[in-house]
Amino acid sequence: MDRLDATRPAKPDVQGLRALQLAHLRAVPFENLSIHLGEVISLEPDALFDKVVGRRRGGFCYELNGLFAELLTALGYRVTLLAARVFNGATPGPLFDHLALRVDLDDGPWLVDVGFGDFSDGPLRLDGRAEQRDGGGVFQIGLAPGVPDGHGAPGTPDGHGGLGGHGGPGYFGDLDIAHDGDPAYRLTARPYELADFVPTCWWQATSPKSHFTRSPVCSMRTARGRTTLRGRKLIQTVDGERTERVLDETELLPAYLDHFGITLDRVPSAGGDTVRAGRR
Repeated sequence: MDRLDATRPAKPDVQGLRALQLAHLRAVPFENLSIHLGEVISLEPDALFDKVVGRRRGGFCYELNGLFAELLTALGYRVTLLAARVFNGATPGPLFDHLALRVDLDDGPWLVDVGFGDFSDGPLRLDGRAEQRDGGGVFQIGLAPGVPDGHGAPGTPDGHGGLGGHGGPGYFGDLDIAHDGDPAYRLTARPYELADFVPTCWWQATSPKSHFTRSPVCSMRTARGRTTLRGRKLIQTVDGERTERVLDETELLPAYLDHFGITLDRVPSAGGDTVRAGRR
């Protein structure tokens, strides 16, 4: 909680969930620097805690949502890990392309995502089909093509925390998540364990075809907008006004510290060194 500069919710409700999500977005950057520093990426909970809390770093979806799920569970929230396919235009990517969270509260199921960069500031209702607006934009959740009628409303997790099988208890079918009118990702219904994401995490961190291996990126929500450092380009949005500046090599390490609270002993290299990823 100290890492988020947040207080423990009095009870695991949506108000507390919303406060925790926004605090996380403003304290923990979305970043892929490990890939470009040759660091091990591990999805073991202890390793994630050491990186994000101990070393005050960030991470990408598997790391950030994986560790946030651990925190929410410890606070009494009912959390399920879901796989998502990130859209490239109108085409969804492969399974495990993204990790998002379902949180079930007394008033229904919610989508929570602190690992998708520029996305919602707070939880989104999974059983709502109308537009949902917050500081991150306009969001809409709809049935994916081919989902049978009658399977569009999320159900209640089974006794093991799962969502049930196709047509079974808790099944709600795949859902398409749109952000400001554009498709973001397709959320699958079935629950997974963090270990299920390890192979795709490894691919994302090592493949030349992965957009994460192309350039270092570090991005964080601020009280008045967002700050992103992509390679050497510093992009700042303040009250809707966007500015860009290309930094000198000597400005990069101070920029990581000043804007994201990240202390590095060397500049992440474009293309990166050989990185290892997996469970230790």
